[in-house]
Amino acid sequence: MRKKYKPRDHGENRMNHEGDVLLARENFFLNRNLNLHFLLKNRFSWMNDFIEKEHVGIEVGCGTGVSKEFILNQNYYLSDFTSHDYLDYKMIDALNTKFDENTFDYVISSNMIHHVPYPVKFFQEMNRILKPGGKLIIQEINCSLFMRLLLRIMRHEGFDFTINVFDPSLICTDPNDLWSANCAIPNLLFDNKNKFHENISNFEIIKYSYSEFFNFINSGGVISKTFNIPLHINILKLLKNIDDVLCKLFPNIFSLQRQIVLEKK
Repeated sequence: MRKKYKPRDHGENRMNHEGDVLLARENFFLNRNLNLHFLLKNRFSWMNDFIEKEHVGIEVGCGTGVSKEFILNQNYYLSDFTSHDYLDYKMIDALNTKFDENTFDYVISSNMIHHVPYPVKFFQEMNRILKPGGKLIIQEINCSLFMRLLLRIMRHEGFDFTINVFDPSLICTDPNDLWSANCAIPNLLFDNKNKFHENISNFEIIKYSYSEFFNFINSGGVISKTFNIPLHINILKLLKNIDDVLCKLFPNIFSLQRQIVLEKK
């Protein structure tokens, strides 16, 4: 399979309502799609294991902001590079947040890094705003075989495995397009842990796992929407158990997401 794929433009996207976070947020709270709720609960709830009651944290690039439904910490804030009313901090650039140094005990980044034009600058900024020992808690795409197939079928986003994500001068996505994406970025950053530590020396990887296959495909989409089959909670739980096994044994084939925690040294 080729190492590059990019839709010609956003008009090729076969999913609906690309980038419409307000509609996606409204649908989440009003329609209560159980498939999606189950997916997002599992996508965020694990993060609570790395957050203490007294901690202060923020999500950068929070999109719909529904993570507040699942993060138990009371000192948790939402930010994005928009001005929507539900945000605690508006017009925050994840590469230049303007927050003071050593401000947060943890930062959450969910499916945001593959949109970042300069990944190295992102880690530099997260290192700056995190306290010593602070956690960068990441949920991201895994550009596995099935993810690449889905991207081609849905023409939603692209991937490019040929770029050097550790070159701070190299543009990895279009900085003028918030929804520009390269779904290979997380793989290029994290698949080789030694290479990551050599290039991003201020962080230590303390958690690394893979997740989501069937439940991802049948979620209906977090922001951009597509067809899904509503399922009973017991079926969703069964599928998650199957997903966990497939993702653990064959992450390069089945796993569509990954979970990572970085600790600031």
